[in-house]
Amino acid sequence: MTGTAPPGTSNSGVSDARAGNWVDRFAPAFARPYLRLSRADRPIGTWLLLWPCLWGLVLAAANQGAHVPDLKLIALFAIGAIMMRGAGCTYNDIVDRDIDAKVARTASRPLPSGQVSIERALAWLGFQLLAGLLVLMAFNATTIRLGLTSLFLIVVYPFLKRITYWPQVWLGLTFNWGALLGWTAVTGALAAPALWLYVAGIFWTIGYDTIYAHQDKEDDALVGVKSTAIRFADRTKFWLRVLYAMAWLAMLGAIVSAGVGFLAYIGLLFVGIHFLWQIRWLDIDQPQICLMIFKSNRDVGLIFFGGLLLGLWL
Repeated sequence: MTGTAPPGTSNSGVSDARAGNWVDRFAPAFARPYLRLSRADRPIGTWLLLWPCLWGLVLAAANQGAHVPDLKLIALFAIGAIMMRGAGCTYNDIVDRDIDAKVARTASRPLPSGQVSIERALAWLGFQLLAGLLVLMAFNATTIRLGLTSLFLIVVYPFLKRITYWPQVWLGLTFNWGALLGWTAVTGALAAPALWLYVAGIFWTIGYDTIYAHQDKEDDALVGVKSTAIRFADRTKFWLRVLYAMAWLAMLGAIVSAGVGFLAYIGLLFVGIHFLWQIRWLDIDQPQICLMIFKSNRDVGLIFFGGLLLGLWL
């Protein structure tokens, strides 16, 4: 991270991004605040948004008797995930700018630190939404309708932390909508495997975002922000066992109902092992450990995707 410029300049990094990330090192100075608004310096959120899309895509391909996924659809979902994750983060930062200014980990973000004005942030949001819409229009009619419906989930999400201890549930509903889109992009209609996959993603997201929220629980409590991390408190590991068990069982239901090859079950076995590893090593009072384990959920997505691919090919 370039720490030499004073806060409020385009060279000022953000405290919760990895030092030396590609945005701080390679992006033009004028673009850095906007890329930070989109969390381009922290790609983990893009992966977590993309994996359910790819799960649904491969699961549907297996259900249709294909042996390889459609590479064009994979590319579209990848671009769409980048655009919509960026739009969602920009929108959240616009809504939460006053709260972010009071939390140590987020005070250096572009809006509370003055790197970007609210007017320019809104313009950047509009650009990303337009790009996401153009990608969405490349899909079939069912997928387009479902994609547009997800805007309601995106708009409501940042307000929930003010009124409920369960905003992670709504995040799960939002972040895993791609499981439905991936399925319908191949089949043109919803079916039981897609719904199983969606439920799996919801429980998975509640789990990993609870871990993430433990980083800010003291500051959140002071400013009145609610989360499952505050609600679960010292019983977090118990609830993670419940949440991850439900996610694993729903993944199993998706595989069984879609008729994927037996090698998909090997991937699912390793997903379960990874869940157990997360719970074993989590220390909710150590923010760096919480962040590390949260980020490891990218590997959960990869492992399950790899198992589905093996089941598809073989």
